[in-house]
Amino acid sequence: MSAELLINITPQESRAVLLENGILQEILIERTSRRGIVGNIYKGRVSRVLPGMEAAFIDIGLEKSAFLHASDLTGPAMDELGMEGAVVPSKTPGKGSPSIGELLHEGKTLLVQVIKDPLGTKGARLTTYVTIPSRYLVLMPDNGNLGISSKIEASEERERLRALVLSLREELDDRFGYIVRTAADGVSEDLLRRDMKFLRKLWSNIEESAAATSSPKLVYSDLPLVLRVLRDMVGEPIGRVLIDSRETALKVIEFCNKYIPDLAYNIEHYPGERPIFDLHGVEEEIQKSLHRKVPLKSGGYLMIDQTEAMTTIDVNTGGFVGSRNLEETIFRTNLEAAQAIARQLRLRNLGGIIILDFIDMLQADHRHQVMKTLSRELEKDYAKTYICDVSPLGLIEMTRKRTRESLEHVLCEPCSVCHGRGYIKTAETVCYEIFREVLRAVRQFDARELLVLGSQDVIDLLVDEESDSLAELQEFVAIPIRLQVEALYTQEQFDVVLL
Repeated sequence: MSAELLINITPQESRAVLLENGILQEILIERTSRRGIVGNIYKGRVSRVLPGMEAAFIDIGLEKSAFLHASDLTGPAMDELGMEGAVVPSKTPGKGSPSIGELLHEGKTLLVQVIKDPLGTKGARLTTYVTIPSRYLVLMPDNGNLGISSKIEASEERERLRALVLSLREELDDRFGYIVRTAADGVSEDLLRRDMKFLRKLWSNIEESAAATSSPKLVYSDLPLVLRVLRDMVGEPIGRVLIDSRETALKVIEFCNKYIPDLAYNIEHYPGERPIFDLHGVEEEIQKSLHRKVPLKSGGYLMIDQTEAMTTIDVNTGGFVGSRNLEETIFRTNLEAAQAIARQLRLRNLGGIIILDFIDMLQADHRHQVMKTLSRELEKDYAKTYICDVSPLGLIEMTRKRTRESLEHVLCEPCSVCHGRGYIKTAETVCYEIFREVLRAVRQFDARELLVLGSQDVIDLLVDEESDSLAELQEFVAIPIRLQVEALYTQEQFDVVLL
């Protein structure tokens, strides 16, 4: 598979997209004014302890207080990382465990790391168990364990890496814990030694900075998007990296020469007049990824609805009639949909609970093949996913690890007219609300005349189709009712003014 990374740089934002065989698979956007904070380390201050929730709110200097659960006081859920040899703390403190009220109190300062960006109305999620990644290793300064990425499957390579890291720790008199990342598969001892020395020095600087500063304060910030993408990119090798900023390209080459020498030769500056994303059709794909409806090549389509609680994806045959029989048509549509769903999850960065409603299949073999296709396609995803079996209602429930906002939340905001509902009241409904408001106003207040302010469509309906009803109402209340169009009013807005 030929993978290509395109990077677009402007003063306002950085955008990186991953193409596989020319097809857009992933979009990463970082805006200067709203840069993600996952991985940042803060010296925070406890602002509130919630014993009933076994949690605390921590002031780290952001608009919203961050959230720290008791389970994150001893370490993150390492089982989610798929690492071997890591100690997994209990999610719920046991009877012998101290309560969060015994561990924390208001005003206490502590070093915390962000593990989840603020999402919607929720503040950032924190842990006191700090991890600092480099290209090949992740440093765990508060844990002496050694973990190997589960994506390195060869037992000989796992043992080689384990022996190398143990040897280097002894050589450097190192008591820290480490996770060996997937990118370390096959690397030399010198590269691991360099990574380990870099992480040790970086942690020493963080400790000094934290000791010298008052809380709340940022003491360490993760790399910017462009460098972070190159550091974290695993899986298929990147054939080419195109960057449309000469200054950024030089910085990236310098970074790669130091940390990823194999990739340095593949980095190119794109000097063309035509925007780099336009050249590869990326802008059009980004726009399509914001639509609810995703057409399939067969004529079927997906309907994707994202809510705060979960995301639902519905599969429909649409105009696909097939060439054999109905069951075969449904099976082919679902197979194509499984591939499209895996791509859309990455493309839109959808996370949390996801419900997939495939078209009902009668044959168990067909259901098995669709599940197998979905699982195979999701293996290409860098985010951890978990799929449940088909439910009695024929639905597939799954989760996808979410650490940053979805593409829709980054690029869009709720409609100011419908407030994110996706629909508005009809003009007829608003007319009847106006009639009820007129009656309410007349019964409560004395008025010589009423003025109804509304949108153009609502006033037109009152003058035309609802004119008889308006005349009857005016006769009933025994006072004149005047109508006036307000150009800035939405269809649901109106006012009844007493004159």
